[in-house]
Amino acid sequence: MKILSKLERRPINQLLNEAIKSYLSRKGRKERSLETDLRRLDAYRKKDSKFRRAIAKFAEAEATLKDPLEGQPFEETDTPAESTGPIQSKVREVLGA
Repeated sequence: MKILSKLERRPINQLLNEAIKSYLSRKGRKERSLETDLRRLDAYRKKDSKFRRAIAKFAEAEATLKDPLEGQPFEETDTPAESTGPIQSKVREVLGA
């Protein structure tokens, strides 16, 4: 920092203050973006708290759109269901697999 201070001909304190302001402004933008996303999600939940519209759209898509992988064979891995993640385990539970 001393070298930069000499090169810039500015006090170290000024350089530090600028660096901190820059860091906080970047962090602030990210946080504001996340807050906006959270507000949008909350608004959606209030409109459709049980996600009925989303589920209906999903079911409609499943019934009307062609699935390019439907009917394609796949190989089961030797990984037992217990060692898979929570999502895979839940899907296997729902499917009875």
